[in-house]
Amino acid sequence: VQLQASGGGLVQAGGSLKLSCVVSGIGFDTYAVGWFRQAPGNRREAVSCIGPSDGATTYADSVKGRFTVSSDNAKNTVYLQMTNLKPEDTALYSCRAGWRSSNWWKCDAYDYDYSGQGTLVTVSS
Repeated sequence: VQLQASGGGLVQAGGSLKLSCVVSGIGFDTYAVGWFRQAPGNRREAVSCIGPSDGATTYADSVKGRFTVSSDNAKNTVYLQMTNLKPEDTALYSCRAGWRSSNWWKCDAYDYDYSGQGTLVTVSS
């Protein structure tokens, strides 16, 4: 299983970025994919998770209304559209995939076994 995240960069507060996660080696019909982030000195936190088979999504309260997760199942790719970015969104963002169990919607990284390298998002004030 391989996951490759991309799309990070430097953006001013209020700006937008779109992250992509290309997934190979698993089927979107039975797995969920999540975005997680970790800022220096902070614990990893869940941002958003999606069940690509039906498009069900969950979001952290801190990003609701600003971030949108989606998937293109034909391309085995999950996206994270980030708008109205804030300096506190600065972090290394990574995507993870896990079996779509009954708890997938909790977006707990421990349920998402597969991970790839992250992409850095820096939001300047």
